[in-house]
Amino acid sequence: MAIIRWDPYRDMVTLRDRMNRLFEDMTSSKTEDKDLLPGAWAPSVDIYETENEVVLAAEIPGVDEKDVEIKVEDNNLTLRGERKFEKETKEENYHRIERSYGSFFRSFALPSYIDQDQIEAEHENGVLKIHMPKRAELKPRKVKILKPVATAEKPKK
Repeated sequence: MAIIRWDPYRDMVTLRDRMNRLFEDMTSSKTEDKDLLPGAWAPSVDIYETENEVVLAAEIPGVDEKDVEIKVEDNNLTLRGERKFEKETKEENYHRIERSYGSFFRSFALPSYIDQDQIEAEHENGVLKIHMPKRAELKPRKVKILKPVATAEKPKK
């Protein structure tokens, strides 16, 4: 076992780093939702739109499908789940734990043009993708420009 010189400032730097991380977590854009509690973790999401659907992709690595609930109610899409902490090693043997564990909750307002009966989800490689198709009658369509109908010549003045 190597002898390590004690440095009292190292503990202060560690404390400062932890406090900085705490304040960054509280003020970061991930906690903009009022539904989130400070200190709770929430999966990061990307939401994008194609011609036929809106897709929500959520990062949930280490979360089993059976631990995720997706609910559509009152024009809201709700993701609820839990990432469980697996104690393979005794806690005193951990040097650092940075990943977040526990329950999560995210809620999103759905646009009126989503066909809520056709929403589907897939989970692959730690990414949950929720496909929300647009209603057929509300999909954008191309409108042709017609040539003007030939009219009788106007008399010259």
